[in-house]
Amino acid sequence: MRSSLRAKAIAVCNDKIAKKGEAEGLSFYAFFANKNDDPALLMEAAEWWIKKHGLDHFEKAVKIRDMIRSGI
Repeated sequence: MRSSLRAKAIAVCNDKIAKKGEAEGLSFYAFFANKNDDPALLMEAAEWWIKKHGLDHFEKAVKIRDMIRSGI
């Protein structure tokens, strides 16, 4: 996952956790606006989420943030 997407994903996770608590879940769609203006980046996130890690549609924001921070 490219560094700009990692930074954005961590920021989104931190925001969700701050607003709704550590039990808050999200999907990779949370990292994007409601329009598909960068399909390649969306697919990069989807492949990381689904293909590489086999994650469920919704996962805890804390788990995703920690995975991304660790470089997984």
